[in-house]
Formats: sequence, structure tokens, C-alpha cells
Amino acid sequence: MKNDNTLNSSENSRRKFFQQTAIAGAGLMLTPSLMTASSGNIEIKEQHNNKKEKMTTRNLGKLKVSALGAGCMSISANYGAPAKIEEGIKTLRKAYESGVTFFDTAEVYGPYTNEKLVGEALAPFRDKVSIATKFGFEIGAPNITLNSRPEHIKKVVEECLKRLRTDRIDLLYQHRVDPNVPIEDVAGAVKDLITSGKVLHFGLSEANTETIRKAHSVQPVSAIQSEYSFMERSVEKNGVLDLCEELGIGFVPWGPLGMGYLAGQLNAQTPFDTKLDLRSAFDRFTPEGLAANMPIVNLLNRFASNKNATASQIALAWLLAKKPFIVSITGTRNIPHLNENLGAYDVKLTPVEFQELETEFAKLKVYGGRMNAMQMTFCQ
Repeated sequence: MKNDNTLNSSENSRRKFFQQTAIAGAGLMLTPSLMTASSGNIEIKEQHNNKKEKMTTRNLGKLKVSALGAGCMSISANYGAPAKIEEGIKTLRKAYESGVTFFDTAEVYGPYTNEKLVGEALAPFRDKVSIATKFGFEIGAPNITLNSRPEHIKKVVEECLKRLRTDRIDLLYQHRVDPNVPIEDVAGAVKDLITSGKVLHFGLSEANTETIRKAHSVQPVSAIQSEYSFMERSVEKNGVLDLCEELGIGFVPWGPLGMGYLAGQLNAQTPFDTKLDLRSAFDRFTPEGLAANMPIVNLLNRFASNKNATASQIALAWLLAKKPFIVSITGTRNIPHLNENLGAYDVKLTPVEFQELETEFAKLKVYGGRMNAMQMTFCQ
């Protein structure tokens, strides 16, 4: 396969970069390869696939994409050792065949290797899909730093275009807000790129309401990406989700399955590679955190048993029902989990069921912060 040597960089270099840039990986969490579905879950997935509806589209601002998108990060980084390139490409192409038209990556995933993989996987049908990628880090610096200077943004975009084998980026996010660069300058740089045709739409990740408003006044923001799931509700409390609705901005949850936890296959004995799995440093993924939050998974499983579904599918169906401008970027590195995730589209929650989920969740407590203290310094 083309670019095998480039995509498979030395393990030492990759591990060193992971240690420096675990923060960057927290922009998109997907179903981990550690999960293995029981035979019962596989039967449920097949049943949903047999009755699968054609996936409708949703709008991220003026960008029209499939109601469920594909997150690509974990194929290459941050959830353990990278998957085999062939398997990653096969999975992304299967996602497209299953109706997915929205694929999310970033230069820092790998770094660079995930963009290359996405570019190769989507090349045969590039004009039929939308690709999102991200800028905002100084890759290769001795210590992880943010860099959203206009000249850096434009340089990064040129490099992203080459890796993605394309002439335009459908949705370009600022991966993390850079406090040293006015957001108006960032928005202005992206506006120039949109004028040139190299970028089509502008997005922000982990930005607060003030930053979103300022950016939107310079260049309309099409999408906001932040962590959001059945168990992680920060954007409901900080006003970001409401602002998206007010301004007509789409919302893209990363970690829609609680970084894999809501699939119900993790427990206090689950091991996490301290060098290659960024969740190993998060309170919610300590043995104590995994055990303490199990009532949330149990709640999803109770609903799943009544809907002939899985916990993952209920969690994703909840997001689909929450707001019509939400497009979750679910993902995995293998086809069985892909089928399970996409099967959520066929799980329809009635208003009564949705409210019952909300009522029961309100009785529960979520233990542990969503990321560690260092990584949270990069979020507004």
C-alpha cells in the first residue's frame, strides 16, 4: 500500500509525541479497540442493520452532512497502538457505504498519520463526502504549545491539503483556542482561506460563548465541537449549546460515548496503556471512577433491553433526539463496532422515553472530571 513507511513512523518517535501531546487527542474520542461485543450484542446489531433506514442529513451551519459522522482519530492514535492501516481504510470506506458523509480528523492525530489515512480512504469518493480537520498546535515543539497565528494557520492548511489528497477542506476547526492570538485574527485568517476556496466552512473546538460570538462576527461559524455525551453535560450548563441554537451553528460532540465508557464494556479491571492511551490519566478511567459511574451505564442498559438495542445505541440515539443540529462523530477502528454505532440511527426514542432518560439521569452523580487538570487548561 502507498505511504506505508510514512504512516508507520518509529514507535519511539510516536510514543514521545504522544506523551507531549495527549491534550490534542482529546478533541475526538471514539469507541476503543478494547471493547468486544457479546454474542447478544452482535445479534442486536444485525437486527438493526437489517431494518436500517437511509440516513438523513443535518446542517452544520450551511454544511449538509449525514446525521451521524465518523470520527477517525482512534484508528491512528490516543486509544492504544495504531490499528493496521488496511483495517482503518476498510472501516472508513464501510462507513461511507453505510451512509456516512462526514469524516473528522486533525493534523495532530498521529501526528499527521490520521490525515494521510483519511485522505487515502476517501480518495475514491472525495466529492461525495465532507472532511473536517483542525489546526492550532505547534507540532514538534519541545513542549506542547498552541499556535493559531494567521501565518501558521495558512501554512498548516497547505500541508493538510496535501495529506488529505484534496483541494479544499470542507470544515476547518481551530482545535483549541489560543489565548495569545485574538479570535478575530483567527477568524480573519480562515475567512481569507474561504475566499481562496481552500476552506469551505469554519469551526471552533472547546470554545466558550464569548469567543464563539466574536469569531462569528468576523466569519460565520458553521460548527462547534466540544465533548458532549449522555454523561458529560458541560455544554448544557455553560451556554454553548443554547448559543449554537441561537446563531444557527451546528454542534459536533466528541466523545459521544463517554470516551468509550458508555458502551458498557469497560470496568474497574480494564487496563489502559499509560503511554499510548490518554484516558489512563483521566479520573473517570481510574478503577474507582470506572466503578463509581457504572449506574449511568446500567441506566442505558435498562433502556437498551426494552428497545432491542445496545447501551451505545441508546447513548447515541439520545444525542440524535436532543437537538436537530447535533451531529455526533462516532467512530471505531473495526467494522463490527461501526455497525453497532450506526445502528443507533434506527433506535427512535419517543418523547416519553427521552424524558424518562433525563429524569433518571438527574438522580445520578457523575464522578471525576472529564479530562485531567493540565488538559483542561487548553479548554475555555
